[in-house]
Amino acid sequence: MDTIKQLGRELGIVATCAALGVARATFYRQLKPKQAPARKIPARALSTEERKLVLDTLHESRFADLAPAEVYATLLDEKRYLCSERTIYRILEANQEVRERRNQLRHPKYTAPELLATAPKQVWSWDISAP
Repeated sequence: MDTIKQLGRELGIVATCAALGVARATFYRQLKPKQAPARKIPARALSTEERKLVLDTLHESRFADLAPAEVYATLLDEKRYLCSERTIYRILEANQEVRERRNQLRHPKYTAPELLATAPKQVWSWDISAP
């Protein structure tokens, strides 16, 4: 891009880009740094205190071994509504408290044995598909 800027003063941007095989739009796009759009916080989003209340409720000893769906249902039975079930999952994910609870076994990579012969009659094998 610096080369295009330097040569563009003498030859012109269009000619320089064409000679170097760079699209003119790419050159101009590189001049302006890309800005991430500012994300607005929704008006109905939970406040920090409300999020903390949900997390504290989930950390209570009676909810320690329950899934968020069960906690949500239990709280509704008690006529307490803190937030939706999906929001509970979002809050837990934001605090790195959601994970696969089942014990996952990792099978080791199996490498098939390789038979290599460097001379005749060094490797003997059999066919198990015959009747």
